[in-house]
Amino acid sequence: MAYCYFTFPSTYYALKAEKKIQEHLSNIPFKMVPVPRRISSSCGTALRCSPDNADVIQKVLLQQQIEFEGKHFLQEEKLNLKDLLKLRKG
Repeated sequence: MAYCYFTFPSTYYALKAEKKIQEHLSNIPFKMVPVPRRISSSCGTALRCSPDNADVIQKVLLQQQIEFEGKHFLQEEKLNLKDLLKLRKG
């Protein structure tokens, strides 16, 4: 499954983004998540959404003058329990 992640310079901006997206785009699903290691090795909070909704979310962030560091698209694979056990065994 593909996702878009917006990263922020601090938790303050991530929380501000969450609040404004909820206010202006209540019908758009998104989730606040830890920044994936594939994007950054530093800790932080990212806004994850569908790639289809990324442009409308970015528009709100810009209109509300919410600073963000980047917009990243990642393809993620879902692993089931059987696959995880295979990985663990090596």
